[in-house]
Amino acid sequence: MSFNNYGELCTEVYNLTKSIGQSFGGDIEYYRSRLLASKGRSLEAMVGSGRVLIPLLEAGVTIDGMDNSAEMLGACKASLAERGLSAKLYKCNIQQLELPVEYENIIIPGGSFLLLEKRDESLKALSSMFNHLVDGGKLLFDIFLPTENFEAGKLLRTLTVNNPNGDLITMEDKLVEVNFFEQYKVSYLKYEKWRNGSLIQTELQRFAIRWYGIEELKLILKDIGFSEVKVIADFEIGKKPTHARQSFVFEAIK
Repeated sequence: MSFNNYGELCTEVYNLTKSIGQSFGGDIEYYRSRLLASKGRSLEAMVGSGRVLIPLLEAGVTIDGMDNSAEMLGACKASLAERGLSAKLYKCNIQQLELPVEYENIIIPGGSFLLLEKRDESLKALSSMFNHLVDGGKLLFDIFLPTENFEAGKLLRTLTVNNPNGDLITMEDKLVEVNFFEQYKVSYLKYEKWRNGSLIQTELQRFAIRWYGIEELKLILKDIGFSEVKVIADFEIGKKPTHARQSFVFEAIK
């Protein structure tokens, strides 16, 4: 079985369902306020197609982007060009960052940190970002806890997306593996593109999520060397986490 991680159809659906500047629960507003309060250079890790990066640039934030997906970076470059904007974009592995800049801030919006499937990959990524921050620099990222009913083989969701050119894209999300001990789950996402009633393109994506307890992740960050680790809920400064269905935002200082 051949999988395409963040391939052409996945990127197309992402762009159509997560448009540039679309805020989820106030995440763009939160990151904008935090980065505008800092005068240094920032990096958005796992930048995707630029949903967050572009409005930050438009707000006056000095920010670069990195991602491991050529398709996502291509979409981001196209959206930047459409708006007459420019940004340094790097195609690289977050676990082995070798960028020419140390940053005042590094952000990972959209819960994307949880897409690092292996625990050691997550730890390497956090260490790599730690090493790319200036002394006193800040790492800011948000996560969520999976709360759906875990049952391997269960169809979690379906999605139908209408492309402005008339094409129709369908997506099925099927849960295939859950490991509570290792704290991860794996879905297969099947994309199909239809034109005039005929199937013209298919794509299969392996989609893994690894979750962390709030206190567990705070300890991990401190063990790597971060200090003053704080967690807020739902992108509201001062709001404490109280239940599993909230978004959890981590702020940690090097």
